[in-house]
Amino acid sequence: MSEFKMTTVEEMEAATARLLETGAKVGADAWQLRVKNQTPHCKFGEQGICCRICAMGPCRITPKAPRGICGCDAHGIVGRNYLKFTAAGAATHSDHGREICHTLYCTAEDGNYKVKDPDKLIRIAKEWGVETEGKDIYDLAHEMAEIGLMEYGKPFGIQRFLDRMPESQKKKLIDNELAPRAIDREVSSSLHMAHMGCSSLPEALVKQSLRCGLADGWGGSMMGTEFSDVLFGTPKPINTEANLGVMNADNVNIVVHGHDPSLSEMICEYADDPEMIAYAKEMGAKGITVSGVCCTSNEVAMRRGVPMAGNFLQQENVVLTGACEAIVVDVQCIFPALGPLSKCFHTKFVTTSPIAQMPDSEFIRFSAETAGENAKAIVKMAIENFKNRKPELVHIPDLKQKATVGYSVEAIVKVLDGVTNTQVDVTGTTKPLLECVTSGVIRGAVAMVGCNNPKIRPDYAHIELMKKLIANDIIVIASGCAAQAAAKAGLMDKAAKDICGAGLKRVCELADIPPVLHMGSCVDISRMMILASELSKDSGLEINQLPVVGCAPEWMSEKAVSIGNYVIATGIDTFLGVDPYVSGSSEMAALLTEGTRKWTGAAFTVETDIEKLVDLMIERIEEKRAALGI
Repeated sequence: MSEFKMTTVEEMEAATARLLETGAKVGADAWQLRVKNQTPHCKFGEQGICCRICAMGPCRITPKAPRGICGCDAHGIVGRNYLKFTAAGAATHSDHGREICHTLYCTAEDGNYKVKDPDKLIRIAKEWGVETEGKDIYDLAHEMAEIGLMEYGKPFGIQRFLDRMPESQKKKLIDNELAPRAIDREVSSSLHMAHMGCSSLPEALVKQSLRCGLADGWGGSMMGTEFSDVLFGTPKPINTEANLGVMNADNVNIVVHGHDPSLSEMICEYADDPEMIAYAKEMGAKGITVSGVCCTSNEVAMRRGVPMAGNFLQQENVVLTGACEAIVVDVQCIFPALGPLSKCFHTKFVTTSPIAQMPDSEFIRFSAETAGENAKAIVKMAIENFKNRKPELVHIPDLKQKATVGYSVEAIVKVLDGVTNTQVDVTGTTKPLLECVTSGVIRGAVAMVGCNNPKIRPDYAHIELMKKLIANDIIVIASGCAAQAAAKAGLMDKAAKDICGAGLKRVCELADIPPVLHMGSCVDISRMMILASELSKDSGLEINQLPVVGCAPEWMSEKAVSIGNYVIATGIDTFLGVDPYVSGSSEMAALLTEGTRKWTGAAFTVETDIEKLVDLMIERIEEKRAALGI
């Protein structure tokens, strides 16, 4: 009898209910209450048929009024809204990449930031045709940072990383005018196209949405991932823990939240500093615990083993424990509600980026140039706040699971080398994984990504889909909040192999891996595109022929729309559990769920019934297998 026990969604919900009781005592607000006040949602908005891009309106499409004042119909309005959604998401993730490029430019042998993976820097430099022989590694880092920053605004050419794609997929994109040019140009062109009096043809708007998404996934996001590896180390499997029980009632608790690892890495450095630990003990604590929420958490978990307190919809819970001295945020997915909520407790809510300034926060401007002093000041502030705790409000749920995280492409290739008994030297390729698939030991793979969304029972979709997939011998690679859902439930514990199908269980035993592989933060979905490309090259198959699909069952942000566009543009069918506000246009819905296949080889499937969604994914994987005769 297996001793492995998952943490159920019901147990997580019970823990949250207990925390909300604490919140009620101090008059705290919570997203569960705000959802009730915001429903039912505006049906015009949900269908994408409300237009407010000029001051003649806003215009809403109805049977009585099928066109806006300018004459634009539902298809054009929905298309423009979808493109604007994509442009905002691409700008957001790519700006993250820009900050990482800037941090790389600030590296120095005696500086706050150093080059921790020089070999990877040299590999990328050679890939980009940059001379490396005899060059100081920091001179090379600065040169590569400048070249990377030029990808945002170069006047000619397409994104450099597109050369990593299989030639056939790259050709499809070029032939269909989808290949992304400069990153900022695609965002700017998208906003121009969606301006009043410009594009209203759905096909043109969808094409630009794909191109803009690709500028993110194969441009800004990919640079964010690759150069983060250079700066902080390429992830490899490391053990950690997940769920709210990772917080420690005896310690100073600092929670990092957001997406930019430049901040969280430095916070971790100073939290480990013996001087800071000694100071915490002086203040009455036994030590310092750093834990994380959202993708900042994923970043430090996969490189340092820092525990993951939770994902997107648990960000308020860490404050509701009454044991959080400071929640330190950078950018993206941060609730403005954290300010007033923190004031109900002793928690310091610290914002650090001029891009994400919020009311009721303490703003400490963080920059690569002053990173050390900024991080030290934040850690010291948290320590000094320990004495202000109210013991009667402290309650940390007893929920915690083991997790093995940090499966970069390099790590996946390495661990799967030991799975097959082939006599051929396959080190450094994806051939062992391909052999597992073609032999039927593994049926296929699902890349599960995305956020939480109150429209779907939080984490339920992620966890239930993953359970059914691994039971059917389909391996799951996960990033972002989907990865944290898996970790909180225990699906990233190697012992979870016991709930897999026989084939996947055998692979987990041979490779010593969990059935759900943690691939990083949401910006690291670019890793999944690289992995799919390598599988395509090693197999000789088109990407869209591989028995691999993407899935975002609980997505909620503009970034997720950009991601979805670059995943299908890469040739990977993608399944969504939340409608992307296009149901008001039959033409837009048809283009996104079928029409994009003629340009990229892949499309979206939208299904809000989670049981049906997983069945559709398995069906699609089996169709791909049948077409290949495996």
